[in-house]
Amino acid sequence: MKVTIDRFEGEYAVVELENRRTIDMPKSLVPEGAKEGDVLEIRIDREETDSRKKRIEELMEDLWE
Repeated sequence: MKVTIDRFEGEYAVVELENRRTIDMPKSLVPEGAKEGDVLEIRIDREETDSRKKRIEELMEDLWE
């Protein structure tokens, strides 16, 4: 999903979704240096998700040994 930064208001970035709806996104989720008009991509990082799941499973196995 891609969103476009429309403007900043206080602690929020108002972003336009692909369906042209606008929502408020906390500034803490916006990459540093981003400005009005920039396009942000929101995606699932499958590799990182799998890596973290594997690590958690390993920790759980170690815990139960």
